[in-house]
Amino acid sequence: MSWSTTQVSGKSVDVFVPGEDLKPAGIVLFLHGYDGVTIKDNPAYSNELAKHNLIGLSPLGEHCWWTDVVYPSYDPLTSPLDYLSEHIPKYCAERWQIEPPRIGVCGVEMGGQGALQLAYRHARKFPAVVAISPKIDFETWWGHGTSLDTLFENAEAARQRTAILHLHPLNYPRRQLLLCDPADPYCFDGVLTLASKLSSTGIAFEDDFVTTHGGYGWNYANAMAPKVIDFLARAVAEAR
Repeated sequence: MSWSTTQVSGKSVDVFVPGEDLKPAGIVLFLHGYDGVTIKDNPAYSNELAKHNLIGLSPLGEHCWWTDVVYPSYDPLTSPLDYLSEHIPKYCAERWQIEPPRIGVCGVEMGGQGALQLAYRHARKFPAVVAISPKIDFETWWGHGTSLDTLFENAEAARQRTAILHLHPLNYPRRQLLLCDPADPYCFDGVLTLASKLSSTGIAFEDDFVTTHGGYGWNYANAMAPKVIDFLARAVAEAR
């Protein structure tokens, strides 16, 4: 089992293969946060992927926020969301003969809301999603010097592109897991807002808003690796 970096439609993607002699059980697509750190060579996630015989894909998206808005330094024509929904499944089908819905989606922070963006807009392709410390209300970060200032003309324009506004009551991912450390000062309020909307809409989801590992950062994300990958492994198995 090993990690490598390849090119998928001209974009760098870190790839984990649990064993060349094994038929993989499915694929986990992991979206990184604003820090740009993927799960390549991450022992916590690598061990869990190997344990469940899952391929791991972790594309590099810079500071794109994984939305349907074109981020020129990432790609001048194709939005990050279009890339994920079209080019990644095609690559998986060609290389491993694995297609949706056997691709589970997860991500952390910026990537956590990106995973929800993808699953909410393409629920049939990606019916299983895990969001780790997702920045649900990213419009609150507009005007603070992030790439959101380039992507959107104002905070309201950013809010209109948030995942929570693209949740459809009749077309949603059937398996959702929301994770956030209650001591996280940046993401906890937003994920509670999403959970409230899901509950009021009657959409089933699972959550863990109790487990704590220092609040925010990779200590928490790594501690959640067994729960994340086990959830997606079971979801992918059911999707066959």
